[in-house]
Amino acid sequence: MGINTTYRKELEEFNEYDEKAKSLPSATQDADKLVLYGLCKQATNGPVPKERFNWDAWKAVEGKSKETAMGDYITEVKLLMEE
Repeated sequence: MGINTTYRKELEEFNEYDEKAKSLPSATQDADKLVLYGLCKQATNGPVPKERFNWDAWKAVEGKSKETAMGDYITEVKLLMEE
C-alpha cells in the first residue's frame, strides 16, 4: 500500500469519525471535547496560529503529524462513544 493510499484511507476514516464526533453522548466532558478540538485542528490545519481562540487544546498537540493527529482523534472519538 503506497503512502497516498494509506493517507487516503486514514483521511476517509478520520472524516467518518469526525462525523460521529458530532453525535457524542451529551455527558461528554468539556475537557474531552477540547482534546478532540486540538487533535482535529492539528489534523486539518497543522501548526497553531498564535492569535487563535481556544488554541490551548490545539497547542497541546503541536508537533504531531497530521496523520498522527488523525489517528489520535479517531481513537478519542471511539473511546468517548463507548462511554
